[in-house]
Amino acid sequence: MNIRHLLLITILFLGLTAVAQKTYTLSSPDQKTILTVNTGAQLSYSVMHQNTVVLTDSPIAMTLETGFVLGAPAKVKSTKKTSVDQELKSPFYKRSTVHDHYNELTLSFKGNYKVIFRAYDDGVAYRFVTDMAKPLTVVSEQADFNFSADHQALIPYVNRRAGVEGDIIYQQFYNSFENIYTPTPLSKMDPDKLAFLPVLVELADGKKAVITEADLEDYPGLYLRNEKGRNGFTAVHAGYPKTREQGGHNNLQFIVKEREDYIAKVEGKRSFPWRCIVISENDGELADSDMVYKLASPCRVDDTSWIKPGKVAWDWWNAWNIYGVPFKAGINNDTYKYYIDFASQYGIEYVILDEGWAVNKKADLFQIVPEIDIKELVDYGAQRNVGIVLWVGYAAIDKDMEHVCQHYSDMGVKGFKVDFMDGDDQMIVDFYYRMAEAAARHHLFIDFHGAYKTTGLNRTYPNVLNHEGVYGLEQAKWDNETDMVTYEVTIPFIRMVAGPFDFTQGAMNNANKYNFRAIYTEPMSQGTRCRQLAEYVIFESPFNMLCDSPSNYLKEDECTKFIASVPTTWDETVVLDGKVGEYLVIARKKGFRWYIGAITNWEERDLELDLSVLNGGAKSGHIFRDGPNANRVGKDYVSEQIQVMGNKVKIHLAQGGGAVMVW
Repeated sequence: MNIRHLLLITILFLGLTAVAQKTYTLSSPDQKTILTVNTGAQLSYSVMHQNTVVLTDSPIAMTLETGFVLGAPAKVKSTKKTSVDQELKSPFYKRSTVHDHYNELTLSFKGNYKVIFRAYDDGVAYRFVTDMAKPLTVVSEQADFNFSADHQALIPYVNRRAGVEGDIIYQQFYNSFENIYTPTPLSKMDPDKLAFLPVLVELADGKKAVITEADLEDYPGLYLRNEKGRNGFTAVHAGYPKTREQGGHNNLQFIVKEREDYIAKVEGKRSFPWRCIVISENDGELADSDMVYKLASPCRVDDTSWIKPGKVAWDWWNAWNIYGVPFKAGINNDTYKYYIDFASQYGIEYVILDEGWAVNKKADLFQIVPEIDIKELVDYGAQRNVGIVLWVGYAAIDKDMEHVCQHYSDMGVKGFKVDFMDGDDQMIVDFYYRMAEAAARHHLFIDFHGAYKTTGLNRTYPNVLNHEGVYGLEQAKWDNETDMVTYEVTIPFIRMVAGPFDFTQGAMNNANKYNFRAIYTEPMSQGTRCRQLAEYVIFESPFNMLCDSPSNYLKEDECTKFIASVPTTWDETVVLDGKVGEYLVIARKKGFRWYIGAITNWEERDLELDLSVLNGGAKSGHIFRDGPNANRVGKDYVSEQIQVMGNKVKIHLAQGGGAVMVW
């Protein structure tokens, strides 16, 4: 072959390659965000927000056991673009309706699969969809997130547990999704650690990106890793459990002893989870994101009229420490009747029986300790308009789910707090849906603890009122080191992007940063009293706990009345101001009344709030604000009437402080 022939063949090959590679673009409704999809040898995408690079070329793919790879190569058969502008009803959420407005690009590929891309004004998302006749075994999924520079990120590393077998990554699949955020440049992320979602990345021009996932069903959850010191992340999923044993905390967990070399077995016709990137121009937008809710599957519960969000008097955090009573406090009916009487007095909807009512280490929800008579407590509560909720362990309820749900629903129990799943492989994710469905059929609501972040299950099964997946106030019982005040002004911009969480605020013993001590049986909070009050407005939590002892609340009647009066679901939400890790002010409306909560980090702060963005309302209201000595004594607060002059309100926040207004 002469040089001329070789050159001709080379030119022809390059020309065919160029034809095979094609670019598609999708813009958000406001035209600020441009998503670019590249096809050919490898499917990838990039994202721009005006002049800011959000993501550079980021490959995506899915490898099947057959060797077929979705997305590599990516041979497009057809394309379709659509636009949707609709209102979604959201009865148990932070607003009664959600505006769902997006542009969508569907690319259909050879091999009977599609990839759907969406562009919203506040972010982008994509998902794989397969249309194959036979079930699929997914070996791995590639989901890269590449950035243009070594941006700062806030990383929630997995807390690796001691004594877990397997390599250093394998061990991290057993975790409770609770940790603070570690600020680090992308390239300096610890290569031996996984990050659970959501994760925040600081972009140029003050913008932020939060990576998470939505509509996670029958598939393992997504972790992020950076093992090569690059400016980005790659996806990691837990392998499907091959063998597991009942064990862990009080024999209430399933411990995976060996995993398969694949991540999921699924039906051939299905949609996979959305991978989404929420983009903000200012930090406050993150604290009010609806992205996950919009991407979730629609409601599967035909009748939701029985679902009643509300607040709950909680026993475990305060260690059943009631006093001034003629009986010995503890896990017994006399103690819980005291909790019920307290709840009834203040109009609190529920009392929870946390761990201890069932015989320890038996994982049998029909073996009840002799000191407890649940039917008697249910009847006693019903006479006082207080519902009973039961704490249950994962292994205990999973082995007899239908029978347990029917038995306790028939008895009059209102819901379960389900705990200690501590993972998100496909088998555990499947449990969430089976639990939600069974509970809904028996008119029971669910609060998931030991749980991964919300992925929109609260829209699909609105009887799932809450998830944990947060480093909550329970840590104050044993953690002397963590700066919870800074964490509390960070989680609304990251974890709350995914949806509601059960932080369990409401402490009446409030300490500054110098006198805080972790005391297991008589715990306290960091920051001021008004901070605790404000968090009932700041944190999204349809099933919201009062963590402290009823005896302590009875001594703090004014604060307790306020906490009891705050709604747990809302008609409107408006973020008035905020900055990640520094401060946040949120206004929420229920009926004709606005509630405004503000919290700060350890920096004393003066804020002027512009209330003109709120729709009407009174010009006078009530405020709980930090007292003049709140920096020294966290309990110090002022409660007074205020006048709103010209839609401007000035508030002063103490160190670790807060304020809450009702008008």
